[in-house]
Amino acid sequence: MIDTLIIGSGGAGLCAGLSAKEQGASVLVVGKAYPTSSQTAMAQGGINSALGNVTADSVELHIQDTLKSAHGLCSKAMVRQMCEDAPSTITWLESLGVPFDRTPNNTVAQRQLGGASSKRACYAQDYTGLKILHTLYDTCLKEKIEMLEEHYLLNLVVEDGVVKGATFLELLTGEVKQIHAKSVILATGGYGSIYKNYTTNANASTGDGVAVVLRAGGRVSDMEFVQFHPTALKGSSILISESARGEGGYLVNSEGERFIDELLPRDVVARAIASQIAKGESVYLDVRHFGEEKLLTLMPQEVYLCKLHEGIDPSKELIPIKPVAHYTMGGIEVNHNLEVAGLKNCYAVGECANAKVHGANRLGGNSLLEIVSLGRLAGKNASTSLEILQNSLESETLVPNSTRLKPSVPSLVDNTQLQIDQEYIEGLFEEYPFNMNFYELQDKLGEQFYTHVGIVRDNNQLNNTLNELRVFKASLDDMGIHDKSRENNTNLVEFLQFINMLDVGEVVIESALIRDESRGAHFKEAYPQENDKLFKAHSVFWVEDKALLSKLEKRI
Repeated sequence: MIDTLIIGSGGAGLCAGLSAKEQGASVLVVGKAYPTSSQTAMAQGGINSALGNVTADSVELHIQDTLKSAHGLCSKAMVRQMCEDAPSTITWLESLGVPFDRTPNNTVAQRQLGGASSKRACYAQDYTGLKILHTLYDTCLKEKIEMLEEHYLLNLVVEDGVVKGATFLELLTGEVKQIHAKSVILATGGYGSIYKNYTTNANASTGDGVAVVLRAGGRVSDMEFVQFHPTALKGSSILISESARGEGGYLVNSEGERFIDELLPRDVVARAIASQIAKGESVYLDVRHFGEEKLLTLMPQEVYLCKLHEGIDPSKELIPIKPVAHYTMGGIEVNHNLEVAGLKNCYAVGECANAKVHGANRLGGNSLLEIVSLGRLAGKNASTSLEILQNSLESETLVPNSTRLKPSVPSLVDNTQLQIDQEYIEGLFEEYPFNMNFYELQDKLGEQFYTHVGIVRDNNQLNNTLNELRVFKASLDDMGIHDKSRENNTNLVEFLQFINMLDVGEVVIESALIRDESRGAHFKEAYPQENDKLFKAHSVFWVEDKALLSKLEKRI
């Protein structure tokens, strides 16, 4: 049995793996795709750290900016821990070989992102996440960390509230497998793809880890807080990095008027753009004043994306943009050790988890910091818990002469979950009809979420969308899959993802309904102000006897 099973091979999972391996644990990283294609690669603008290499800065200012952006809905202790760890995080990444841009003094270059009080984001052109991810992956290969690609997470294996592994669908063969482990770390990413066709996220960001934890008896929290990035390409929803505004880009309407301070927090800028669009205006990002040479030096990816997806040259033309779903602040409820609430021997980190460091609105540049800093912490904590367990076993297995014996061999894990999942997958191949096309419903759901569970919300529209979603859930037995091949069946995986999206989407809407206020990324026209008395609290959800239960928990 391996020591630490890490589910998810993006930046958070790879950092957790390196940290656990450093502690001496045996590690297996399992992902449904290849590591270099994870969502981490899409983080372009930079990773925050108060280095003060370009402008005056301090850890305290970083903390204050993060707390302000979070609108009072985060853990000050967790925010402090992350921000204080940021400088050493950059040092660690540099030691691995991440090629950050440099200042003339050969220090790490930094730029200003929205909501920041100084130039704090360390960057590598506009490929920051990609270069961090590739460096982490290279390091994992050097450290001989074992990896399994193309294994889709089905469920956690839980006995008496203790997680003992997980079940997976191997995409290559169609076989359902169970992997046992002494501890499990979930690093499965966010749930932005419930906004299908209206998100910067990859299609794989379907909230699998969140859905699995709910089914296993764990808790999720703050799911209503979905950040909309102000600048995605109008036609394709492809992200245009905040670095474009951080370097001095303008937001203008059809009349050429600047209507908002471009470096305000993302929720404020996104609502301002949405307001312009609602008035019939088109909105553009203007970086023409940079000149072609500067654009190609600082933001070559943005130039390429504009030419590829919109057919425009940003050095000469305005970039048509719109806000789309980008980042999910809520997720799996974890404590300060990143342990999953309601489950033992299980941890969660990265965008799938709610570590209370982003609150109601994430500060630009803090997502990469979270996955690296807290990813390393998760790996360490999972390994430390194994050491404590081993010491406990050793102390209980003494012979009369006080000679210590090795820890007793863990008992065999029950195969009940494996059998359930095998039978369900087999049923999809042989029994379930394909009377309804779930792909059409998925597109419809994405549009409904963008329109009614988006930047501006209304309770009537939320309820209507919730009712429609529940109709979809009730019709799942009529959907099934049309591709009955066993090997490399993407139709099967996409159907399983759709089921997770329905479960996660239901919680997102329920969370939005119970929060009758406006706070950060959650905005209701009927309740435009923050209400600290009633709603300065975390919305917590769990499943009990197949019923979705909730409460507002004031643990700020």
